[in-house]
Amino acid sequence: MGSLESEKTVTGYAARDSSGHLSPYTYSLRKKGPEDVIVKVIYCGICHSDLVQMRNEMGMSNYPMVPGHEVVGVVTELGSEVKKFKVGDHVGVGCIVGSCRSCGNCNQSMEQYCSKRIWTYNDVNHDGTPTQGGFASSMVVDQMFVVRIPENLPLEQAAPLLCAGVTVFSPLKHFGMAEPGKRCGILGLGGVGHMGVKIAKAFGLHVTVISSSDKKKEEAMEVLGADVYLVSKDTEKMMEAAESLDFIMDTIPVAHPLEPYLALLKTNGKLVMLGVVPEPLHFVTPLLILGRRSIAGSFIGSMEETQEALDFCAEKKVSSMIEVVGLDYINTAMERLEKNDVRYRFVVDVAGSKLDS
Repeated sequence: MGSLESEKTVTGYAARDSSGHLSPYTYSLRKKGPEDVIVKVIYCGICHSDLVQMRNEMGMSNYPMVPGHEVVGVVTELGSEVKKFKVGDHVGVGCIVGSCRSCGNCNQSMEQYCSKRIWTYNDVNHDGTPTQGGFASSMVVDQMFVVRIPENLPLEQAAPLLCAGVTVFSPLKHFGMAEPGKRCGILGLGGVGHMGVKIAKAFGLHVTVISSSDKKKEEAMEVLGADVYLVSKDTEKMMEAAESLDFIMDTIPVAHPLEPYLALLKTNGKLVMLGVVPEPLHFVTPLLILGRRSIAGSFIGSMEETQEALDFCAEKKVSSMIEVVGLDYINTAMERLEKNDVRYRFVVDVAGSKLDS
């Protein structure tokens, strides 16, 4: 991309090493090209994968790293060839900010599966500069990887939809699970799981939440709208629920056994893995073979699906349960997230943190 102007200096919160501690960091945005928009960040959600990247749990982290891939903001500048947006539009940026645009996946609007995808942070732009995420005052993003926030969707509510929301929306649609009356299991009731319950209910599904304790039962049933709540340690109830679900969305981001949950699936049932687990998972094959069950995976959604998820949630008035915090609280929020001490998604008020003041 050609340079149109000098670099802009911005401030964000960055991790400097695998301790994951975030602190103020000043850096230059890449130069704006003809297809780029400059976005002033207003809110940014916190995802469990931010912790994974900040702490180098996958062994691929580069520092300094400004995390954040549930970015909501306002367009402040446009490249000369931008047609999708105008200055003042409210927009969102999710997990990726680039792809090759020529492979089979890109040609089928599945750019999230492009082998040359560019992550929103902890990656390298086409011009060789490092990508930095939404815990910062501004970003430069190619218009193809920016989505429009519907007018009736509160900006802080939109942030979790850009990762957690589309992560459950995409497999529901792709695997034919969005048919009213189908029986859906949500394994794990965190940031992604609670969006799974709300979006599945909006599609008209019968929803069973599966959790390791009954601590969240009342909230799952009375607030989120789940139909059934199963405690995975309750062997008797788990046996009673055997072969009762058409599919399960597994949102747990740490190692866990799969056999107890495969047993809940009907014949031809699917267990769809959504959580990023950095170590091997184990299961015995008869649980698959004797029920023609399958284990699949799904990763966020395409740009088309992301826009569709936002529009769907705006139309159905689907909201996420969030706790809004400032950047001065970010390290405490990360510690609480690690302990699963949030209902159910932290959203950082980036603009209110006055980074550039």
